[in-house]
Amino acid sequence: MTSDRFTTHGRFPLSLRRGSVPWERQRPTWHEARPSVIAEALKRAQARPSGNWYVVGATRDVRDDRPLARTIAGQEVVVWRDAEGRLVAGPGVCPHLGAPLRQSPVHCGTLVCHWHGLALEGKPIAGWEPLPVHDDGVLTWVRLDGVGGEPPRDAPVVPIRPKLLDAVSAVHVRVGICEPQDIMANRLDPWHGGWFHPYSFVDLTVVDAPYGRGRGNAEDGFTVDVSFKLAGRLVVPVRAVFTAPEPRTVVMTITEGEGQGSVVETHATPLGHDEHGRPKTAVTEAIVTTSNRRGFAAARLMAPVLRPLVRAAAGRLWRDDLAYAERRWQLRSTGRFPG
Repeated sequence: MTSDRFTTHGRFPLSLRRGSVPWERQRPTWHEARPSVIAEALKRAQARPSGNWYVVGATRDVRDDRPLARTIAGQEVVVWRDAEGRLVAGPGVCPHLGAPLRQSPVHCGTLVCHWHGLALEGKPIAGWEPLPVHDDGVLTWVRLDGVGGEPPRDAPVVPIRPKLLDAVSAVHVRVGICEPQDIMANRLDPWHGGWFHPYSFVDLTVVDAPYGRGRGNAEDGFTVDVSFKLAGRLVVPVRAVFTAPEPRTVVMTITEGEGQGSVVETHATPLGHDEHGRPKTAVTEAIVTTSNRRGFAAARLMAPVLRPLVRAAAGRLWRDDLAYAERRWQLRSTGRFPG
């Protein structure tokens, strides 16, 4: 049933807040954000199968002239399109003398090593073997069975999204010094939104949470009422549900209010370690927005203009949230994490 909170705007998706509560006087949430609840939700997420699939990056970043490259759990991976436009993935190290294939060009669907000209067309050659790859229309995934160690799946666990023809999508990527579980724990803590991101979220209330196995809502998710802040007292109130369909993904789905059905997916990909031995993780955030309002058709036409704005907004949030995740890793790695 739709709450009255999300039906009072009629034709207008926006709302004016009746009162403004100073940041320091908003309702504390620390007593609700129980470390055990977050830890148990994280544990259940990590137990779900991924089929050894990892997000490489945005589908739009797979170009015709060069590969999309990523180091995943210490393994160099490259992805490109063959002459028919099909995705090809494989190790990012040339089998001949170890050249970095990320620096090699693609000519007519063939990746040509820039050291000695070894041509890779997506078939096994000279010890180079292709990897399973998947394009879901927004993100590109690669399957690394030697890294994941799970029974492999034919395709990754892709969250339910709006139809891409009826949506505007954008992808933001950022790298932090932490592990995937630190990114996941951040997203499975919706209580921090109003305190840590007051420039974006106000009036945030967690109305349902999985306070133990078998409790909470059926999807083992966190249900949140929150208003997205636009300017001054102008806000967009929504209800959203956070779920974790696999070990390295958290999805926020708007279930009531403007943009119902829109999703924000956070994918955490382990990269390996830096020169100091610290773990690095890539956060790939996919935003897929939709609306049943007539004016949204114009928004779809303006998608090339809107995408940089959406990415910038996601970047501001993740500037803060990565600091949150990095702090969590730092405390865990030194045995000082209170949770």
